[in-house]
Amino acid sequence: MTNSIKMRLLLLLLITTFSYSNFQAQTQPWQGKFEPIDNMIAPPSTYRTASGAPGKAYWQQRADYKIKAILNENNNTLTGEETITYFNNSPDDLSYVWMQLEQNVNKKGNEDFGAINNSIKDSITTRQMQFLTRAINFPAGYSIKYVKDATGNNLRTMVNNTMMKVKLNTILKSGESTTLAISWSYPITDRSMYLLSREGYEYFPEDDNTVYLIAHWFPRMAVYNDTEGWQNQQFQKLGEFALEFGNYEVEITVPEDHIIASTGELQNSESVLTKTQRKRFDDAKKSFDKPVMIITKEEALANEKQKSTKQKTWKFNATNVRDFSFASSRKFMWDAQAVKLPTNTVMAMSFYPKEGLPVWQGESTKAITQALEVYSEATFDYPYPVAISVNTSNIGMEFPMISFNGGRPDKDGEISDRAKQGMIGTIIHEVGHNWFPMIVSSDERKWMWMDEGLNTFLHQRTVAERYPDFNHTTPKSIVPFMSGDKNILRPVMTTSDNELLQQFGANFYQKPTVGLQMLRNSIIGKELFDEAFKEYANRWKYKHPNPSDLFRTLEDATATDLDWFYRGWFFTTDNVDMELSNVKWFKVFEENTNIEDQNKSSQVKIKANSNSTEAESKDFSNGPEVITMTSTPDAAYGQFLSRLDEPEVRKQLSNKNIYEITIKNKGGLVMPVTIEWVFTDGSTEIDTLPVEIWRRNEYEIQHTFIKEKEVSKVNLDPNFEFADTNMDNNTFPKEETKSEFDTFKDNKKEH
Repeated sequence: MTNSIKMRLLLLLLITTFSYSNFQAQTQPWQGKFEPIDNMIAPPSTYRTASGAPGKAYWQQRADYKIKAILNENNNTLTGEETITYFNNSPDDLSYVWMQLEQNVNKKGNEDFGAINNSIKDSITTRQMQFLTRAINFPAGYSIKYVKDATGNNLRTMVNNTMMKVKLNTILKSGESTTLAISWSYPITDRSMYLLSREGYEYFPEDDNTVYLIAHWFPRMAVYNDTEGWQNQQFQKLGEFALEFGNYEVEITVPEDHIIASTGELQNSESVLTKTQRKRFDDAKKSFDKPVMIITKEEALANEKQKSTKQKTWKFNATNVRDFSFASSRKFMWDAQAVKLPTNTVMAMSFYPKEGLPVWQGESTKAITQALEVYSEATFDYPYPVAISVNTSNIGMEFPMISFNGGRPDKDGEISDRAKQGMIGTIIHEVGHNWFPMIVSSDERKWMWMDEGLNTFLHQRTVAERYPDFNHTTPKSIVPFMSGDKNILRPVMTTSDNELLQQFGANFYQKPTVGLQMLRNSIIGKELFDEAFKEYANRWKYKHPNPSDLFRTLEDATATDLDWFYRGWFFTTDNVDMELSNVKWFKVFEENTNIEDQNKSSQVKIKANSNSTEAESKDFSNGPEVITMTSTPDAAYGQFLSRLDEPEVRKQLSNKNIYEITIKNKGGLVMPVTIEWVFTDGSTEIDTLPVEIWRRNEYEIQHTFIKEKEVSKVNLDPNFEFADTNMDNNTFPKEETKSEFDTFKDNKKEH
């Protein structure tokens, strides 16, 4: 064996010895927290690239609708005829198509929230009993008169609860289109009689009038895509939409004294609005600082009394939307204001009955404006001509260009600060859904968190920026949920209808919001994150992204490995609980203070032999332990000929305070580590360790710091950035926390 080979083996042995002796061994099972999530998400393809962008071969279907509908106020029914032009842009030939019949969910016997929340108690209200038993079985669901092809021939259909299979008379080949003609009707349901009803009518006994919220109202094409074929999962109310984009031409016939708020642009204002109303609307188009009343309170009150038996037809067109909804009532007041965005001017409009006064007149359109501005800046300019907020009870529900929003004052017109904040937050949230999922069109039927979580993230950002005095979600908000029973908790990556009713708000709204807040504020950084989030929104607007597309885009646009974060935050129920288990204080032994001042005696009392005990390490009262720093042997350098300036190293460490901290991962989630040092003179300093410090030991880490000043206290996560579920173990020396009994006794003494 040659000397050079011997030297290389010696060097390898030294490196190996160093590695094993200096890296703390992980004694518990390795969990692969930093491994890629490639096997947990859909693989890339020619349709969806590994970068998270749509591929060159990406495709999606399209459906254009022409609809004529009549609202019968006497018997609360909606009757309609529609013609659908369906474009098969897929590479597949189709012998049948699937359509959504979501009104069928209200039929007795179909799965709904009455069955999901099915628990009998010894005392129960009649309304709760109705939810559970449907003792009074209200009529509900579609009556399909016919389904025909373009030549008028009947098409064979099969209805399975909320889905209808339509067998085509001829194969719909790739690249071709087909036309379906459908005639249908259904009884509009009383929203107060159904749990968590998203549409239907609200009756006002005091003036014998009704507000109709018309949604899920016409048979609609289901999504057919590259990842799962037909999205024909049953509608069970929790998982909402999966729909194709298209153009709409809609005619709606209602009582003559009704006012309609709708998706799209009104095409026949001269037929349905008075000359005065049209003049006011023209004025509103030029009013950028405050709303203009199109229909006043006095006019709405007059309408309430008319009860016209005549009818009129409103015509609306909407371009490149995935759904269509409207509200109709003679009770509506209506205000409007123009909002100037960099590339578009939008009419922000609110419709509300007198029961919404005065807070709706003062706050609704303003809230729309705030949402339009903040969301546009964060993603892309709102592209549609109108954004509408309609007041109703006990709801927050979104559709393209229009939303139905709860929140009302009491009969005296008073509203608490909390209720007002809730109302404004609901309006911002539902208007925000125009971006997610009405334009960035994720599959709500499958992944509720992709629309609710991303939307809530920007909704909370809007509140924080435009209503700073309001409460808004922060990492602390999710702590009670993430501290919950792990036998009950489900991961964020749980499909919509499989989440528990009592926790879907925390899991699908708040937890993704907090996760994105942490990425933006503490892990990636605001500037880089904002660019990446905007990239995702623009890549997938008017398209159908999946979770993998979001995950990949955020990594692609930031050059940041985030698989550890996705794995822990989205795929597990682990929580953040870092324990600052120990802090050791050291100084380097030295005979003199420093090289330049050899004659001065050291001002630091140093123990030549450290007698540190476990009890002494509970705080800093026993002073520092002493490190004896020896000269480095030549063999440690291997073949390197250069040497450290050892006197300079000693000089730099002279009289310095060296602290070794030990942190344990008690909750399972790895996160960056933020450390606050509180010095004896009262000053503070922050150090941050990247998440990668957990790579070699997922359960416990140690790190060494040099400080000029002596430390009196050390805190982890001082600004509560990472949703740590137990802050009692984040401080050294440990702080005694009073028991509930001791706190109770102290309070008794004060009184």
